[in-house]
Amino acid sequence: MIQMKNVYDPEVAAGLVARLNTLTPQTRPRWGRMNVAQMLAHCSVAYEMAFKDKHPPAGPAMRWVLRTFVKPAVVNAKPYPKGSPTAPAFKVSSEQDFHREQERLIGFVERTAREGGSFFEGRLSPSFGPLTEGEWNNLFYKHLEHHLTQFGA
Repeated sequence: MIQMKNVYDPEVAAGLVARLNTLTPQTRPRWGRMNVAQMLAHCSVAYEMAFKDKHPPAGPAMRWVLRTFVKPAVVNAKPYPKGSPTAPAFKVSSEQDFHREQERLIGFVERTAREGGSFFEGRLSPSFGPLTEGEWNNLFYKHLEHHLTQFGA
């Protein structure tokens, strides 16, 4: 499997954190409807799915659909196009506290690097079932890359 930058590498994580730290409450998107605080909360959902028991797993039929049709697009190394559809669990429409969400997302990025790839090998995704460390890597990196680019970071 082709991989994107390695989110388990402390230098890559530090680069992502540096980019997140360039954002301000006034940063505007180049496209899309979310404001910057909503985007930060939205990006944290992927990490919540890996680290917390907050999002219930999809039922068997939906999990089959997600694994068969959605997973290949999410875990590959091809960037998301602008305007890609968003799963319901990732939709953030309420107002969010920018500084809280920035700190929370940075914490997830740093924890991912600390835990390392072996922590994620075979870890269950509530949407896709077990994923390899490479699949988790691509899922995390390409999602953050997409939204950091959206906000010019």
